[in-house]
Amino acid sequence: QVHLVESGGGLVQAGDSLRLSCAAAERTSSSYAMAWFRQAPGKEREFVATISWSGADTSYTDSVKGRFTISRDNAKNTLYLWMNSLKPEDTAIYFCAATRGRISTRAEDFNSWGQGTQVTVSS
Repeated sequence: QVHLVESGGGLVQAGDSLRLSCAAAERTSSSYAMAWFRQAPGKEREFVATISWSGADTSYTDSVKGRFTISRDNAKNTLYLWMNSLKPEDTAIYFCAATRGRISTRAEDFNSWGQGTQVTVSS
């Protein structure tokens, strides 16, 4: 398990951009695959994007493809989510997650979670 802290959320207008960050207490270069999930009020947690420890392999949910980019800087022990062309439907609490295992889109495969950062997109 690794301690994760998200930041970068806020209130923006539709069409705007945001960059979320997730700082890890341990070096992300060790062997952690990481991911972003989100949860809107009254809805279940859903997968957003995931990335292998090296950054060579990524995967996105269909609703964010072409708009969001997941990346990592292992030297800074930080995971990023670049969000462009934001929509009101993107409003949610965004969580970062980590696992010593392989890249995954399933929440149950991740054993480390941050506390979340709120993203609100107005119309």
